[in-house]
Amino acid sequence: MVADDPKNSHLRELEGAKERLTLCRADLLDFESLREAINGCDGVFHTACPVTDNPEEMVEPAVNGTKNVIIAAAEAKVRRVVFTSSIGAVTMDPKRGPDTIVDESCWSDLEFCKNTKNWYCYGKAVGEQAATDVAKEKGVDLVVVNPVLVLGPLLQSTVNASIIHILKYLNGSTKTYANLVQAYVHVRDVALAHILVYETPSASGRYLCAESVLHRGDVVEILAKFFPEYPIPLKCKDETKPRVKRYKISNQKLKDLGLEFTPVKQSLYETVKNLQEKGHLPVALQHDESVIRIQS
Repeated sequence: MVADDPKNSHLRELEGAKERLTLCRADLLDFESLREAINGCDGVFHTACPVTDNPEEMVEPAVNGTKNVIIAAAEAKVRRVVFTSSIGAVTMDPKRGPDTIVDESCWSDLEFCKNTKNWYCYGKAVGEQAATDVAKEKGVDLVVVNPVLVLGPLLQSTVNASIIHILKYLNGSTKTYANLVQAYVHVRDVALAHILVYETPSASGRYLCAESVLHRGDVVEILAKFFPEYPIPLKCKDETKPRVKRYKISNQKLKDLGLEFTPVKQSLYETVKNLQEKGHLPVALQHDESVIRIQS
């Protein structure tokens, strides 16, 4: 992170930023920059990670960068480190059946990730393992949050990889949807999960951060109901195979900390409204705001 980079301007616009926000230059592979940024902190939230399937760009920052953060946090004697992992470190396991409940005990199969060249999931899994191992070695209190695909309003003006997943169904760039399932969560719930696991003394281990799992067909149906003016694809890319079953996922650990998850229908609605506000989608019709109160 470069403190004066224009892409960080949205952070300076946050409420209270002028009084309470300090941006520091940091590079995950530059230990001294991390030491300087973390020194004097009570806690560290390690959220940075490349989003790529290039193994050279993914694995080293995920592993060595994470180790650097934990070691710098240990030297600074921070109270707790919250590490943002991913559902990618949890669900990539070909041996798991659709009726198995995915919870914090589940891990992605590293050999399967390598064989399928899914370097993002491989990097997140080995990065989380590295964080856990180094934290134990250095005596650092580490708590992990594993978010699924994140929906909701964007702070920045640009579109990130998660939101492109929804935008492509609205702007006409794709004519079909995949026969796949995906777990979703609202960005505010992810932020609150990080705060809860940091502030709750008894919090420990991993926390899956997910509201629900939908088939892509469910996603386009919800979008079409809310926003019928867009060219939303209602045809499956692969209609020759049976519809993939939704897997079950447990978010009970975060619920036990008091987190009330935003229904996925509301998350999808707010995502599209924000894309309109940011100019990524044309606005054609006014919608009944009460419709988003439908429970998923």
